[in-house]
Amino acid sequence: MPEPLRLTGISASAGYAEGPLFNLEPVAARYASKATAAEEKAALEAAIGVAAGRLAGLMEIADGEAAGILEFQVAMLEDDALTGPAFVAITAGQPADAAWRQALDAEIAGYETSDQDYFRARAADMRDIRDQVLRALTEDGGAAAPAGAIFYGEDIAPTRFLETDWSCGGGIALKAGSAASHVAMLARSRGVPMVVGLGASPAHLTGIALLDAEHGGIVLSPSKAEIDAFRQSSSSFTARRDRARTYLDKPAVTKAGTAVRVQVNIADPSDVDGIDISTCDGVGLMRTEFLFGKTLPDEETQYRAYRKVLEWAGEKPVTIRTVDAGGDKPVPGFTVEEGNPFLGLRGIRLSLARSEVFRAQIRALLRAAVHGNLKVMFPMIAVVDEYQRAAALFAEEQAGLSARGVACKMPPLGIMVEVPSVAIAPEAFSGVAFFSIGSNDLTQYVMAAARDNAAVAHLNSVRHPAVLRLIASVAAFGQAKRIPVSLCGDAGGDPASIPALIEAGLRDLSVVPAQLAMAKAAIADVAV
Repeated sequence: MPEPLRLTGISASAGYAEGPLFNLEPVAARYASKATAAEEKAALEAAIGVAAGRLAGLMEIADGEAAGILEFQVAMLEDDALTGPAFVAITAGQPADAAWRQALDAEIAGYETSDQDYFRARAADMRDIRDQVLRALTEDGGAAAPAGAIFYGEDIAPTRFLETDWSCGGGIALKAGSAASHVAMLARSRGVPMVVGLGASPAHLTGIALLDAEHGGIVLSPSKAEIDAFRQSSSSFTARRDRARTYLDKPAVTKAGTAVRVQVNIADPSDVDGIDISTCDGVGLMRTEFLFGKTLPDEETQYRAYRKVLEWAGEKPVTIRTVDAGGDKPVPGFTVEEGNPFLGLRGIRLSLARSEVFRAQIRALLRAAVHGNLKVMFPMIAVVDEYQRAAALFAEEQAGLSARGVACKMPPLGIMVEVPSVAIAPEAFSGVAFFSIGSNDLTQYVMAAARDNAAVAHLNSVRHPAVLRLIASVAAFGQAKRIPVSLCGDAGGDPASIPALIEAGLRDLSVVPAQLAMAKAAIADVAV
């Protein structure tokens, strides 16, 4: 019997899975070359059409984040800038499969070597696009995984995830990957255990695997003692998760009777379709980047999206963040290429620099405000002048709408606390309506450690005393000045971090919908 092999990585979606290891192999192309370049071009065009058709079929049964991923892939297949180099290579004499692989591999290499987390995380999407077309060219459907398998490899394609029946169990263990990838987001929303950043391992691994995606590890060829211990941990996790579900419909209260507001984070208006508003205290963060895809959205498109969520929430608050583009979220036609985008023109800085784009969003928000309890916050604020300039634009646009007889309303305007300058000296912002702590970026900036980099992941913890001290100081300042303070980063939904956040003085957390029950259960165990 082979010796157990233990690998450690980063948890991307908590849970446990035990099952046969299924190796994710790259597409093995078996393409029959054509007689002429014209036939090769026709074959590639047909394969792109087949791949787009498969994606469109998946889109019909997908929603929210999944639909957005598929829509992105279809749009990329329709983009001549992506497909053009392959057709040029065919004209130069290459067969369709080699031309397509060469063109896409060049794009993928650029994503993988980028110093931006966003692009590295999207490399899987580009590989997926490449392989979908290669499968169509070679008529290779790919090997079928057994039920309950642990998918193991460098990375996993979003479409592979969406095509898999996870009702039978199973999980994902990746040598590379990213906790910010599209698949990781899907895994969290659907409760599929996933670990990334496992690193190199011997080739051709087989057999039963134990995936611990609560702590971030996998054991291959486990001993009986390891299997027994794993099953005990898995049962304990399941019991905690089942117990947590009993808290979903209840207000969040600590053991000492302290009430804690628990709101939800959403990335798309369709996210609210599966949420009962009675189970949460509102929307603590509605991202607006989903609107800024391949083209800049017009005012009406934005207005309809914001109105949908406000009407769903009723009297409960909906906090919408103005577009947080740049950094790990580039937007064609809006953001600019920079050497260090995380410290460059991003968030509110970019919005102020591109005021014509920002003003359209402002008008949509002002109009939508009449349909519910809207709050608006600005991302990446570093100095008070940025807040004042943004607030002045809101006042100008409100005056313009009112002069034209358009129904509108000025919402409370707050800021994200994610740049250390704000957390260290919040007194400069005593005029804002509220603070929302963005723990993801705040932690990265304080610790100088990217959360998706396995080599420094151990440094990226909201529970580090330096980060907690800043959070506590903002909470204390807010309480003294009667400025509401909330937290909308990933830490708010982490049961291990919740006690420290409440002890730091926070009484308002916002979490992804899938973490709502676990967050409430964790709050109930806090003694404060």
